[in-house]
Amino acid sequence: LGGTAGLEWLACSLSVSLAIVGMLLTNSLHPPGGATALIAVLSPGEAGGLGFLIILFPAFLGSVVHVSVAVLFNNLSALPGRHYPMNWEPFTTGR
Repeated sequence: LGGTAGLEWLACSLSVSLAIVGMLLTNSLHPPGGATALIAVLSPGEAGGLGFLIILFPAFLGSVVHVSVAVLFNNLSALPGRHYPMNWEPFTTGR
C-alpha cells in the first residue's frame, strides 16, 4: 500500500467487494476468494509482488492439491462405495 496515501481502507474494501461481485456474476461465490484479494492488498511486499501470479500461487495451486488429495483418499479407500468424484463425465447427474 505504498502509494495509497492513507487510502488503505478504500483499497481493502474495494478489493474484497470487487472480488465478491465478480464471484456473484459468475455464480461461484466462495468467501476465501475475497480473503485472497484482501491478502494481496494488505501484504504488497510478499503477495503483492506476485502480481497476477497470486491467482496461481497459492489460490489455484492450493485448490489442485486439495482436489488431488480428495481423489486419492476416496478412490484408494478400502470402504465400498467411497468414490470421488461420483462421475468423471462433466454435466451428468452421477446416476
